[in-house]
Amino acid sequence: MDEETKKTGVLDSIADKIAEYEKAGLWDKEVEDNPETKVLMPDKVDYLGKKLSSKIGTFFANRAAIRFYENEIKKGNFVIKAINGIENYTEVESGAIITCNHFSVYDNYAIYRAIREYLPKGHYLYKVIREGNYTNFGGLYGYFFRHCNTLPLSSHPKTMMNFMHAVDTLLTRGEKILVYPEQAMWRNYRKPRPMKNGAFRLAVKSKVPIIPAFITMEDTERLDAGGNKIQAFTVWFLPPIYLKKELSDKENTEYLKTKNYEVWKSLYEKVYDIPLKYGE
Repeated sequence: MDEETKKTGVLDSIADKIAEYEKAGLWDKEVEDNPETKVLMPDKVDYLGKKLSSKIGTFFANRAAIRFYENEIKKGNFVIKAINGIENYTEVESGAIITCNHFSVYDNYAIYRAIREYLPKGHYLYKVIREGNYTNFGGLYGYFFRHCNTLPLSSHPKTMMNFMHAVDTLLTRGEKILVYPEQAMWRNYRKPRPMKNGAFRLAVKSKVPIIPAFITMEDTERLDAGGNKIQAFTVWFLPPIYLKKELSDKENTEYLKTKNYEVWKSLYEKVYDIPLKYGE
């Protein structure tokens, strides 16, 4: 079996899993074979980049990542068609959680590229990632996962305490943090999925708004290595969602999550001109 046939088979298998998990409501279940998760210990991550080695690593990794993704754009392997609603992003001058649908290894760079000229000097887009992506992912993407302003989750309680402290520190100083509230990446899946509470709990804890972002896709005529049509991205920033003073923390978490889903759903139905339905 040649390599292209193998890749096509893999993508077909992923599509079958997505259809199966959608029908079963397993919204946060991984559909691809990720490396086994290794526990992230507290001394193995410098969330706030205080060490000189962390600063040097981040500097060079970010430069390498920008070169890589921009080269992918030049080659036509990664297409950003448009950015809409940037005024909704710039409205928020404080720290904020940016939520986005997760369907591609390119989607975080699409968000970064959309906002980079609006980031104050010395500020970055931070990204919350899964534990295994940080501890056990190899190759170029593994390098990016470990060094490009990432905030890995952890199954170790002490590491998670450090994570929570770092997130609060970053948001308090005005940074933007990208979180995928759907959790798992479903490749090229266009629908919004029901969300987990984590992103919204972080916003409530640090008393910052949510900036909902949603990326829609359309087929291009260009094919990827597996014979699938490359997708052109349109990045949408929707009106920020602010906490309500009269609600408890638990109520605000639910409010932010529900409202975020509603605006994603509304945009999906408007752009694709179809009602949102699952399991069909």
